[in-house]
Amino acid sequence: MRIPRSVVSAVFLCLALGLASAQDATQTPRQGSADLGLGPGGVRLGPGMSAATVGDESYHTGAIPRRKRILAWGDVSEGYQHDSVSHALATIERLGYETGAYDTFIHTDSQLITKHPVLGSDGKPLLYAKNLNDFDLIFFFGVREINLTPQQKADLLAFVHDDGKGFIVAHAGLTAFFSWPEFGEMIGGRFDEHPWGIIRAPLIVEDPSFPGMSHLPPSFDHVDEMYQVKNFSREKSHVILRLDVSHLDMKIPLVHHQDQDFPLAWAKMYGKGRVYVSALGHDPSTWDDRAVEEMYYEGIRWALGLTDADITPKAMPPANQEIPSKP
Repeated sequence: MRIPRSVVSAVFLCLALGLASAQDATQTPRQGSADLGLGPGGVRLGPGMSAATVGDESYHTGAIPRRKRILAWGDVSEGYQHDSVSHALATIERLGYETGAYDTFIHTDSQLITKHPVLGSDGKPLLYAKNLNDFDLIFFFGVREINLTPQQKADLLAFVHDDGKGFIVAHAGLTAFFSWPEFGEMIGGRFDEHPWGIIRAPLIVEDPSFPGMSHLPPSFDHVDEMYQVKNFSREKSHVILRLDVSHLDMKIPLVHHQDQDFPLAWAKMYGKGRVYVSALGHDPSTWDDRAVEEMYYEGIRWALGLTDADITPKAMPPANQEIPSKP
């Protein structure tokens, strides 16, 4: 009996597809944003493949996401466009993308700072719109008096304090919300000028055991816009890094205290949530400094609860006391 050609073709096609499937099952999916393949169990196997491009159904179904989610929030609508904001947000996104530690959503407005449905101009919910309930951490690089409603402010505080989510403040984020006392309480300090402007100065690592600090020497030179902070208490925050002012001019007009305690990075709890603050990051090129990238990346991982650290508040070490190295 002669088998019709169409049947032969169908059988051949099935065999070919089966062979291809068997080969694919034994191969590691290719890396790259155009590759829609998934690894075993539907989880990507390495960097270079974002959740949106590997078919993470949570982006469309509301299922539990496979990785942590970060909102990179850089609202400058009521202040000024700080030179490094764009590159900083892009760098934070890249670090998560390359490592697979988290997915980043970048917003330069404050639309998503709410726990309620995000509505369009027609009053209807926006398609696939996220809100604070969808994120595990906020990376904040906004400036000055951002226009939030009272409900948005309450939702933001609850996001950290009650929900136990993370909050990262970068550089000029310390200049935000001066008229909102609770925000200052959450982050632990306020911008109080940069008396020396952009300078090269030594920084002192107070806690080499904090994630992202072990690769640094006890003291190292760094070029940045060195901040002075106010409304800061070592009884509430754990200092990680401070400016060494021992060789700086402390008599210039904008220096507001003489105790030589100029913290530049600290960690603290706000209710159930973890807060990490760093004053570094003025120039766009600073965000290409691997040491700075490491500090922020590990600060994010700590605030996400992916790593741990002892952040017991401590007094400023005496000037002649050597900072212990990491065991």
